[in-house]
Amino acid sequence: MSGPLSGYRIIEIAGIGPGPFAAMMLSDMGAEVIRVERTQAVREGGGANWDVLQRNRRSIAIDLKSEAGRNTLLSLIEHSDALIEGFRPGVMERLGLSPEVCLERNPKLVFGRMTGWGQEGPYASSAGHDINYISLAGSLAHFARVGEAPVPPLNMVGDFGGGGMYLAFGVVCALLEAQRSGSGQVVDAAMVDGAASLMSMFWAFRSMGVFDENAPGTNLLDTGAHFYDVYECSDGKYISLGSIEPQFYAQLLQVTGLDTDPEFLQQNDHKLWPHLKERLTELFRSKTRAEWCELMEHTDICFAPVLTMSEAAAHPHNVQRETFVDFEGIVQPAPAPRFSRTKPLITLPPSRPGQHTREVLGDWGFDPTVIDSLFEAGAVK
Repeated sequence: MSGPLSGYRIIEIAGIGPGPFAAMMLSDMGAEVIRVERTQAVREGGGANWDVLQRNRRSIAIDLKSEAGRNTLLSLIEHSDALIEGFRPGVMERLGLSPEVCLERNPKLVFGRMTGWGQEGPYASSAGHDINYISLAGSLAHFARVGEAPVPPLNMVGDFGGGGMYLAFGVVCALLEAQRSGSGQVVDAAMVDGAASLMSMFWAFRSMGVFDENAPGTNLLDTGAHFYDVYECSDGKYISLGSIEPQFYAQLLQVTGLDTDPEFLQQNDHKLWPHLKERLTELFRSKTRAEWCELMEHTDICFAPVLTMSEAAAHPHNVQRETFVDFEGIVQPAPAPRFSRTKPLITLPPSRPGQHTREVLGDWGFDPTVIDSLFEAGAVK
């Protein structure tokens, strides 16, 4: 493996959403991440796994409800730097795999926990999804246009931005600290906490009096401003503007021929914003997206076409940077961020559950006869 985390060993207890995303980030950076699946997930003769969130790591199937299965995982933990899990609070404890038990076997272990609500609090034991976590975090309310209901931003803010990325960040922070102290610890990553943290700038804006939380869709960055929004073109496609700074706004007016219009010269008159937005809406519907690209691309207007996933993968800028890659027939985002020396790579396609059980156990020091006995007992599969 290459990448800045090469040499680290991490165990991922299989889950969905933010946990696999965090594991993908860590494995993309070169860590050896072993995905532990339930034995019930193994399907004989299964085809390819198309879930790119599961790339770059091998899969092992263990029955964690059996004593032999638990002991197998604890033996793996002895040789690991970190473990990440995404169960509800108390599940790992009921399996006999609490942080205390795991840290007793490996005092330097970083035990990463991914939940929606956190390990404690009135909501901690309740089910939820991204949409719920970002609601309670005070994030979702502000993804709204004037007079319209909030629109969930896919599941990127809770699951992946506030969840998986914060878990990966927390695990790496704890690994760095463990190098100095010699002691592991628990990382409590909650999507509600992460989504709240992502709102930090808007808490600052609110304190400064430049963000009205009770008037969504009227502020600078929430589609209130005519110069920071998405506009439809004559072909039904869209472009995006972010001409906030005066010099960038001046270029917008120049290219659109509005640089002598007295209304548009009053950029920050909030009372004019709805009217100016109507005028820009009409203007952008007069040309196709490609025609606006011809006029505005490669300027300082702060402009970009609004692309679908397929369009983004084919765009010249992304092609030159290799932002997207085709690995074994699956087009997917490349590992990010980039490093000048320890280059992250995709080396393994997504694995089928239990695909590498025997191989991993052997690589991690299990005696072949012990491996055979574990298979015979059904502790692994």
